[in-house]
Amino acid sequence: MKIVIPGGSGQVGALLERAFTAAGHSVVVLSRDPVRAGEVRWDGRTLGAWAGEIDGCGVVVNLAGRSVSCRYTPANLREMMDSRVRSARVVGQAIGRAERPPRVWLQASTATIYAHTFGPPHDERGVIGGGGEARVPGYWAYSVEIAKSWEREQAEADTPHTRKVALRSAMVMSPSRAGVFDYLSWLARPELSGAVNLAAPGPLPQRTFMRTLRQAWGMPIGLPATRQMAAIGAFGAFALRSDTELLLKSRRVIPGRLLDAGFRFSHPAWHGAARDLVRRTRAGRGC
Repeated sequence: MKIVIPGGSGQVGALLERAFTAAGHSVVVLSRDPVRAGEVRWDGRTLGAWAGEIDGCGVVVNLAGRSVSCRYTPANLREMMDSRVRSARVVGQAIGRAERPPRVWLQASTATIYAHTFGPPHDERGVIGGGGEARVPGYWAYSVEIAKSWEREQAEADTPHTRKVALRSAMVMSPSRAGVFDYLSWLARPELSGAVNLAAPGPLPQRTFMRTLRQAWGMPIGLPATRQMAAIGAFGAFALRSDTELLLKSRRVIPGRLLDAGFRFSHPAWHGAARDLVRRTRAGRGC
């Protein structure tokens, strides 16, 4: 089938393109700066010639949105919001106007939409919000508003002939520095629409998560990281230049709807996934 990936020139989009192409499908990537065959120019805001690619395709996987790996300044937060909402809006317009609309529209979302918690994990019925403790910075709540607006734009799009799924993904571990999901499985499950958590079924505290990863790598010692140390690393001139939300906000979610639908995880527990991750990473490096 033909698959269109708006915003597919990033890491996850590149992995999806390779996987779909290897499986014999035709892939079109919508990019602001097309440089390769199979890429089509769009601006992520307005309808244009690119909309013709959606007419007649089987699946749309919209990954468009400014990277969250940055400092959460007011300007960057506004760009995160605008890039997600406007791209989802214009994708919905293209699908709504298509004579042969796609069967399914998979829309990127995020597990950060749920309330910050160290308690019981959230399934898709979990509490939406940015609170959980008084120390949570105010801009974390704004991240929740971005996620809510992102999903609302898809939900309210006038696309009566296209099933819509919002993919609330948690943090993704991959030797390729990004992750890939079995998107084509969504075509065979017409009962799945709306919000779906993309996460393994066994969320762990960060301490346990890192200890297991060190064991898989053969690294016996690890240094603790406090909130203050994370802030220095995230904002330091010579470090990550990112925001502490990516490190400190809990994305404690479980894939309730996937489990109810009988989805089977290759690695339901982190210890098995960590060993496989290390194996594939070393294989890629020739170790």
